[in-house]
Amino acid sequence: MSDDDANAVETPDGSTDAREGHDATVAPRARGNERREGLAGPTPEERPHPTGRRDEHGVRKEPDHGPEPTRRATVSALVEDEPGVLARAAGLFRRRQFNIESLTVGPTTVEGHSRITLVVEETEAGIEQAKKQLAKLTPVIAVGELSEDAVAAELVLLKVRGEEPDKVHAITSMYDGQTLDAGPRTITVQITGDENTIDDAIDAFDQFGIIEIARTGQTALERGDSPTTPGEEPGHSAGSTDDDEFTNYDD
Repeated sequence: MSDDDANAVETPDGSTDAREGHDATVAPRARGNERREGLAGPTPEERPHPTGRRDEHGVRKEPDHGPEPTRRATVSALVEDEPGVLARAAGLFRRRQFNIESLTVGPTTVEGHSRITLVVEETEAGIEQAKKQLAKLTPVIAVGELSEDAVAAELVLLKVRGEEPDKVHAITSMYDGQTLDAGPRTITVQITGDENTIDDAIDAFDQFGIIEIARTGQTALERGDSPTTPGEEPGHSAGSTDDDEFTNYDD
């Protein structure tokens, strides 16, 4: 037998491989359509697929965890007085589909500035998105969320039937309200207070038959000398001095 024959290795098809130094233990090559065996594992159909998705605010969530809890938050925004600023803010919330319960706007002690107060019922992520999106509007100076013990109030006007004026006036006095108009057929009263007070008053006047109602929505300020909006400084009223400790919220 020659040296070449000694180094020859028989292949699976019966031929020989006479390459010098060829190791006879080399694994055979796959032929034709034969499938090469790989590592053990699940098939593509058995592999897990991501189920996460994003909500309407662009925040990723897992649907298998069930609905996220929501909470109410009062947000205050200090804005520059510009035409259409309230419409732009309302349009932002409408496009983002935020659940806005009320929205009010009014002047502040600083000339040229107004305060927007809104109450939202959203998830924690939704509340954060509402504040961030509001802060992006050009006329907005600062945005902040009020604490749970903030001073909050709203106003409601109620026009009721006037068949029982004495009882209507009694209910009005019980809620420290005012009678704004009284006629033979209707009586219009004004009630102010927190949300629960307004709700209770509406229920009490319902017995007379409420013809019309107008409710302002909530407006609020932080208690004490804490600023309602981060970085906000109060305007100087007549008689105030520069060393008044309450004119500087940063102390």
